[in-house]
Amino acid sequence: MADILSQNEIDDLLNALSSGEVDVEEMDSSTREKQIKEYDFARPSKFSKEQLRTLEIIFDNYGRAVSTFLSGYLRTLTQVEVINAEAVTYSEFTNSLTDPVVLSIIDFLPLNGSIILEFSPNMGYVIIDRILGGQGKSLTKIREYTDIEKILLKRVIHQFVNLLVEPWENVISLEPVLDKIETNSQVAQIISPNEIIALITFNVQIGDVEAMMNVCIPHIVIEPIMDKLNTRHWFAHEKKEDNKQHREQIEKKLEVSEIPVSAILGKTQITVREFIELQNNDIITLDSCVDSDMEIHVGNFLKFYGKPGVHKKNNAIQITSVVRGEDDI
Repeated sequence: MADILSQNEIDDLLNALSSGEVDVEEMDSSTREKQIKEYDFARPSKFSKEQLRTLEIIFDNYGRAVSTFLSGYLRTLTQVEVINAEAVTYSEFTNSLTDPVVLSIIDFLPLNGSIILEFSPNMGYVIIDRILGGQGKSLTKIREYTDIEKILLKRVIHQFVNLLVEPWENVISLEPVLDKIETNSQVAQIISPNEIIALITFNVQIGDVEAMMNVCIPHIVIEPIMDKLNTRHWFAHEKKEDNKQHREQIEKKLEVSEIPVSAILGKTQITVREFIELQNNDIITLDSCVDSDMEIHVGNFLKFYGKPGVHKKNNAIQITSVVRGEDDI
């Protein structure tokens, strides 16, 4: 709030300008002075804000895919959403980890190198508890994972790895492979501690339990595709998708879809008493003439008119006219 002047200060400044006490040219030159920004050589900025924003969009889609998978797999409501995407050093990431931890080292093929998918012990214990039929409660005391628990987590993480493909398809055709899982944070040294990484942080809520999940992407791994990590390329790629192929696929699906078709002889209204008293051989008079065309409905829409008849010993109706609406071509 220090930059906001009061009315009295504004009046004093105007008076000083009119009296010549303040030099306007001097003020203007001071405002035009070049602002110098310090550069930290220990932590060079290798990710631009635009690239971090694109990564956030990619993993926002990934979070929705993981939410859908976990909700069905664990049979409980699960929400996964990105809360931050930032550039830090690898040592800052590893120093923030507490054992035991679940570190999934993933080969980011066809790119050279690996990324890390990490989630907190709370998330691991809740997943295991739900798989084994529990209510999805977190442990009050942190302990090491057993061999059986590691096998159960590995099955889930395999699905997490497969879900990486679709969110990245606008940038690169990934073929990620789970290399190994570590529970000791000191073992997973995939790059130099001073290397810059993009750290994407998720908030995960499984039932009533909240947990954190991180994806660590070294700059050296995605350096060959850094020019594609911008929203302009992202949306341009979406526009260039083969819409013709998608249209053909949709048409093939529609061609074999079943739709209800009904032919209406006519309509009328009767009272409830008349309905109750109906007997065999009673006659109900309709609002249509014998020689008039019948309405043919597709679903709830009137699409054709036709005349009734017989075809190969089956009741049939012959189309006499087509009803075209505003959307018909």
